[in-house]
Amino acid sequence: MDFVAELEWRGMINNITPNTQEQLNKEMTTGYVGFDPTADSLHIGNLVPIMLLTHFQNAGHKPIALVGGATGMVGDPSGKSEERKFLSEELLNHNLECQKKQLAKFLDFDSDAKNAAELVNNFDWFKEFSFLDFLRDAGKHITVNYMMAKDSVKKRLESGISFTEFSYQLIQGYDFFWLNQNKNCKLQMGGSDQWGNIVTGTEFIRRKSDSEAFALTCPLITKADGSKFGKSEGGNVWLDAEKTSPYKFYQFWLNTSDEDAGKYIRIFTLMPQEEIVELEKQHGEAPHLRVLQKALAEDITIRVHSQEELDNAIAASNILFGNSTAESLKGLSERDLLSVFEGVPQAEISKAILEEGQGIIDFTVASVKACSSNGEARRIIQNNGVSVNKDKVDLEKIVTTADLILGKYVLLQKGKKNYYLITVVDVLHIVF
Repeated sequence: MDFVAELEWRGMINNITPNTQEQLNKEMTTGYVGFDPTADSLHIGNLVPIMLLTHFQNAGHKPIALVGGATGMVGDPSGKSEERKFLSEELLNHNLECQKKQLAKFLDFDSDAKNAAELVNNFDWFKEFSFLDFLRDAGKHITVNYMMAKDSVKKRLESGISFTEFSYQLIQGYDFFWLNQNKNCKLQMGGSDQWGNIVTGTEFIRRKSDSEAFALTCPLITKADGSKFGKSEGGNVWLDAEKTSPYKFYQFWLNTSDEDAGKYIRIFTLMPQEEIVELEKQHGEAPHLRVLQKALAEDITIRVHSQEELDNAIAASNILFGNSTAESLKGLSERDLLSVFEGVPQAEISKAILEEGQGIIDFTVASVKACSSNGEARRIIQNNGVSVNKDKVDLEKIVTTADLILGKYVLLQKGKKNYYLITVVDVLHIVF
């Protein structure tokens, strides 16, 4: 596979240095991408550079994922309006281990092949590097004028930039040099906002060792409406299932606009061009079926989580948007159940009440407050408008502990769209 050609049809190249494609076609090449270790999980914004490494390895080249244990202590000013807080070494190391597990879902670290992926931590070569040694060995090769010309620096000059952040590009440049000398790494990749930092590395290598190095960046991903990609109403969409449930993750991709879906399916999946073109044709013929969005959401949920988690996410989606049953509801995990019904009205009921049993009218009015009066509740129930755990109920229904989902929840539905999640507790929390 021609790596550059593959990226080009997928719309994943923003900048590329001359002769990069010739180098890659000539021999197996080692290339790397750097990742920020300031969180214990990667997010979907990191998926773009991850996909660069994935395609790179699939093309027969050797990928290196550099997790910045050292640079994470400094902070990259690129795209930032203010300086970030420093993290402790202990917390950074914890984040490194968490991110490695996520990267292993995309890259082959374990094979005996020459192009097996590697994970490196730049703290390993910076921890014994004294400040004076760094100034002598690195600082003299890049001029202040060169560093000042970078957009990441110029954009911060008015608001102020510390020497720590100003030096970031020099530190990242030294990373590339170290990997070039010790791992024969000849290519650095990243987002377009990293171009300045990356070419500082190629320049550093040229000046210090007279070796040839290359750079490639992909465009920063935005939504069709101009808003930032990778954010939901709750903030970042994380790859960690405990931070963003597989259900929410699946829903994020499923809710992609038609315009974005065609772009995202090229960038975030490994589907071949012919398959994507066919999906686009099907989507064009029946947009309401959302063929592109479903294919995108299913593919990426499987790779980030698993087939089982995808199945659970689809089942959870059907609770709200499909013809689900009480059995499918009870098959949800607590995490998925709470994800599905996040934001719906919630109430608490004493376990003692359900141990005795409560009539459906009292349950609907007094306990859940889904109806304002017994008369309203009676009328809606008689018209088959109330369900408990997705089962329609009549006026004779008694809600008991036998109705509990996962031993602690009851789901009440009024009409088609009004849900109420009731938590059973030993002691009610009364607000005065």
